[in-house]
Amino acid sequence: MAAEWHEPSFYRVPAGGKFRLADQNPNFKADLKDKESAMGPLQEGVQKLAKLQDLLYADGRWGVLIVLQAIDAAGKDSTIKHVMSGVNPQGVKVHSFKHPSSDDLRYNWLWRYNLRLPQRGEIGIFNRSYYEEVLVVKVHNLVANQCLPDSLVGPHVWRERYEDINAFEKHLTRNGIVILKFFLHISADEQQKRFLKRLEAPEKNWKFSFSDLEERRYWNDYHGAFEKMLQETSTDIAPWYCIPMNNKWFGRLIITRAINKSLESLGLRYPPLSAEQRECLAKGKDLLA
Repeated sequence: MAAEWHEPSFYRVPAGGKFRLADQNPNFKADLKDKESAMGPLQEGVQKLAKLQDLLYADGRWGVLIVLQAIDAAGKDSTIKHVMSGVNPQGVKVHSFKHPSSDDLRYNWLWRYNLRLPQRGEIGIFNRSYYEEVLVVKVHNLVANQCLPDSLVGPHVWRERYEDINAFEKHLTRNGIVILKFFLHISADEQQKRFLKRLEAPEKNWKFSFSDLEERRYWNDYHGAFEKMLQETSTDIAPWYCIPMNNKWFGRLIITRAINKSLESLGLRYPPLSAEQRECLAKGKDLLA
């Protein structure tokens, strides 16, 4: 039976490479008419996530890594802001990865990402991630600048990086790190509208970067790189979800539901109390009576 639109599996990229980005509608919003129609379900989801995050922290056995990848202006920052609006900041850490430093380049290309992985009981969010190594690095052919021996640089490098990513994620899941990967999918027309809004709205001027317009010239190249990334690295243990984001409010709703469903599947529980702890509780109640 096919999954319904409100189920996260509806947006899951199948493992095995049979996926075409052109077949995905970034304007999809199911039978929801507008932002107001999604506000109630989204708020319910945010409240549920707050409770599950508290339980995750108390349980202390699992960590959660949320990966957000997208073209510029797809809504990564606002998604984090809205979806995580109810959680305890102590249990969530967000990392945005910029250009690697000269020190970073002295190590293997996964090194700096490995340093920012979530601890057990914690949600870690990568706003862009190690996937940039098969996106911007691929589109602009930057691998030659990564201090690698000449024999390791060639057309084979991308296949090997996909393999490395899959092996890395398998290692993480075998160590109790749940990986949730969301590709925020928007159209070229929608990106143009959002760039224009940054130029025209004073409160959004600070977000504008001319380099974003430069990158827009490579739209087709990025489209191909994203599609290949999704085909090669959506696996049964760490699948990608292709989230329609022309309507940000709809995408946030689906992402919240996907995170909640994953947390609910973990069998999270509050730690059982020892006899000594129960005795302390009883004494505390007597003292406060």
